[in-house]
Amino acid sequence: MSTMFTIELTQSAYRHLEAFKRFDRNQILDGIKAQLSYQPLEGTKNKKWLRQNPLADWELRIDPYRIFYDVDETQQIVRILAIGIKKRHKLIIENEEVTL
Repeated sequence: MSTMFTIELTQSAYRHLEAFKRFDRNQILDGIKAQLSYQPLEGTKNKKWLRQNPLADWELRIDPYRIFYDVDETQQIVRILAIGIKKRHKLIIENEEVTL
């Protein structure tokens, strides 16, 4: 069986999460736990590696939400750096449009 990774939210990611309604927060946290606790570096339909991205190395999609994260393989930590929502072709984080 694969090793379990610890999931950490940065202060900014926690602030991003708090901006959502409780139902949405629970959906996001459940998705993070389900998809990033094991094999966070394995690309899937909902997880992809981002080339030269200013936010993070990886993106997790839990429609319509986007979770940006990095992985420390040696310490087995998934660090959530930003959480936003995708509206059409725009990514919104903390009520601001972010260009990737």
